[in-house]
Amino acid sequence: MYDIRALYEAQTVEEALALRREHPGARLIAGGSDLLIKIRDGKLPDAELISIRGIDSLRGVSLEADGTVRIGPLTSFTELTRDGIIKERLRVLADAAGEVGSPQIRNIGTVGGNICNGATSADTASTLFALDAKLELRGGSGTRLLDIAGFYLGAGRTDVRENELLTGILIGRESWERCHGCYIKYSMRSALDIAVLGCSVNLRLSADGAHIDRLRLAFGVAGPVPSRCPQTELAFAGAPLGEDTARQLARSAVSELSPRDSWRASRAFRLHVAEESAYLAFCECVRRAGGAI
Repeated sequence: MYDIRALYEAQTVEEALALRREHPGARLIAGGSDLLIKIRDGKLPDAELISIRGIDSLRGVSLEADGTVRIGPLTSFTELTRDGIIKERLRVLADAAGEVGSPQIRNIGTVGGNICNGATSADTASTLFALDAKLELRGGSGTRLLDIAGFYLGAGRTDVRENELLTGILIGRESWERCHGCYIKYSMRSALDIAVLGCSVNLRLSADGAHIDRLRLAFGVAGPVPSRCPQTELAFAGAPLGEDTARQLARSAVSELSPRDSWRASRAFRLHVAEESAYLAFCECVRRAGGAI
């Protein structure tokens, strides 16, 4: 049973914000692939919902004049995997979206819902961290822009403030121009499973193709929220390509992680998977960039 007291439907951002002010206890619903499960399980009794699925302005991908890729939060995972801009400039994000659930879930689930849910296991989250994504949030007091790292406040908690709405996911030109990414998801099943660990790497090589010019490493399920490895990124800037660099980089990244024991996997196993994933993802990025290990 779905214990839903009321459902309000917004067709514009302004309508959604007005409904949030009128019904402060209501929950936003887009695809509903996470929220409806909680309601069905009795975790949100007598729920009030504000549907934003009809706001077409929050759907789709566009390229802005300065090269920023703008992703509407209502863009489904299936749409991300098929979008021409994403496939050409941000292939790694299309790959990550393709790892979500099943075709049915990818058809209805949205990238905005995936990150607003606040789960460290969200497949697109670690890749958006590696892409230095910024989030645009609109509320009664105006619009604010923040780094995705500052959006995650703790396990299952994000910085969507009262009367606010996520209206855009922005990825700057510097994160895709001459950059190559790779996302690796480790899970017990090949589909319909939550990640035991996720690793995303974004890499730009030097002009001679022999050194690391720009590096981003991010992980999911390696802590209460997705996280980057800033010390490793800084330490290996300018490092020469090679097997030793790849292995040392992976070991360094693991030293910045704090996974926990759970029924899905032990801390020790997650650290082992993290090191191997970082190594493999980095090597694949080098290959995609035309370099060699």
